[in-house]
Amino acid sequence: MTATLEQRLTELETRIAFLDQTVQSLDATVAAQDRILHELQREIAQFRGELGRVNAALAHDAQDEPPPPHY
Repeated sequence: MTATLEQRLTELETRIAFLDQTVQSLDATVAAQDRILHELQREIAQFRGELGRVNAALAHDAQDEPPPPHY
């Protein structure tokens, strides 16, 4: 092999190694974000349920209340 060809091959191998490391890092980041996203979706669903229960507890009709004692 000529020195130029060997140098180019070494440079390509270095770039591939760097790209592989970058892909692995990005994969780990995406996996972490996916876990966070699922956790946030679960918490939002839980908060929606709690909010629905609070709204149901606070929303009462005045007709459902007994009349005041002075009537």
